Amino acid sequence: MKVGIEPLLKLKGIEKSFAAKVLDNVSFEIEPGEIVALLGENGAGKSTLMKIISGIYTADVGHISFENSTLILKGPKHAQKFGINIIHQELNIVKNRTVAQNIYLGREPKMSGFLGKLGFVNYRLMKSDTEKALALVNARQIDPNQQARLLTTAQLQLVEIARALSMDSKIILMDEPTSSLTEDQSDILIELIKKLKSDGIAVVFTTHRILEAFGIADRFVILRDGKLVSDVPAKSATYENVIEWMVGRPIQNLYPKTKVAIGPEVLRVEALSGGINKKSDFTVYKGEILGFGGLVGAGRSELMYLLLGVNRKKSGSIFLYDDEIRIKNINDAIRLGIGFVPEDRKNQSLILGQSVRFNVALAGLKQLFKKGLFISNNTIDRTTSEYIKKLSIRLHSSKQAVRSLSGGNQQKVVLAKWLLLQPSVLILDEPTRGVDVGAKAEIYQLLGELVSKGITIILISSDLPELIGLSDRIVVMSEGRIVKVLEQEEATPHQVMYYAGLNEKTAEVVNERNLQP
Repeated sequence: MKVGIEPLLKLKGIEKSFAAKVLDNVSFEIEPGEIVALLGENGAGKSTLMKIISGIYTADVGHISFENSTLILKGPKHAQKFGINIIHQELNIVKNRTVAQNIYLGREPKMSGFLGKLGFVNYRLMKSDTEKALALVNARQIDPNQQARLLTTAQLQLVEIARALSMDSKIILMDEPTSSLTEDQSDILIELIKKLKSDGIAVVFTTHRILEAFGIADRFVILRDGKLVSDVPAKSATYENVIEWMVGRPIQNLYPKTKVAIGPEVLRVEALSGGINKKSDFTVYKGEILGFGGLVGAGRSELMYLLLGVNRKKSGSIFLYDDEIRIKNINDAIRLGIGFVPEDRKNQSLILGQSVRFNVALAGLKQLFKKGLFISNNTIDRTTSEYIKKLSIRLHSSKQAVRSLSGGNQQKVVLAKWLLLQPSVLILDEPTRGVDVGAKAEIYQLLGELVSKGITIILISSDLPELIGLSDRIVVMSEGRIVKVLEQEEATPHQVMYYAGLNEKTAEVVNERNLQP
């Protein structure tokens, strides 16, 4: 606390339980114009605490005061009257409404006079005000009249932020605000947060990008298992301190590179093209982690969709153990021993309302069938329990809905599903996005174990330290083309970003003249 400055918001002894206690006696204060990084592993209670502050949940026990008066919130709209707004990680957007309608949802400006009393909306004013709000987040390219369903995830995130800024906010809560943004967009948002601070607006944000938090936060509030374990000025903390407070133990080597003798060729792709992807060639070997780097939109995921038969290829050949194969759909890939963990686990990998055991068994149901039409529950329980234990998935019961798990544990369920099939090749697309540092370390350790058993891994990651720390080689893509393959010893963040920024013409010049960054 700064001497002479009264807290804007005080939380005292906050507790909240669902099936189990999620928050346990949490207390801290927020000053006007302060930037607070609320950190912790998935399941630590961060999102629950943010929802209590914003009126979505009510605390079971505890006291909240705002500007020295007791605050009893009756819902999010009530919180907004006090200037408390939240930007959710799971975007709260109505897809069949326009951008302007989303930003002013429930508070549309009315026409003046008699028409206003009848409820007629002033669409011209709403459009101009939306343009001003979008300009604040440097998103002038977004049309206020465009349907929200046509926007990218990153654009929708900017719309959410613009909506919060369009209100008279005193505190803005941001739950993983940069998780869906490109590096450039994240930089814009960080500058915006700094501007909010200078305007006296407090910002509380959660993030798994700990170094990002060091760049902007005044203070770290760290939760572990629902308890407050640290509340310190950011300038007095170290990266190692923060990780240890979050996970309860020091993590000495975040990117453990398992030394594995690389074996013979497993998968070879020749002149594969389709959609945005131009003719691409690459080879991956037994026990290798082949990384794919590039900017958002470079075509990395799309190349894998061509390989897996999800997208229709225009040309190209695929070889597995030197035999040409035909993959028309994901079932063909599974049959051939190729597994795929997609980027969006909630929409592409998991059935959130179903149990953990169901989701783990999903890809391998055919293998778990007995003769006839029935699946043995004992077989399912025994097999899924084995992988739940192997991956240290934290849960109360394998029969609980997967939606009730933290993001890190949901990701482990996706991994367990594919490992049950014992694939020879495993493709991972952004496997640690939205996953806390403790779960990341466990996933990295698992990848090392997999390659030591001879499994070949293709890793797509926008996290450069992760990509460089784990990969044996890195394929850099730009505008749908492979522009460079970097060996482990030559791969640096500068090298990857240099080649990722090349276009077709500059890539040809670089390769012809063997130019180095």
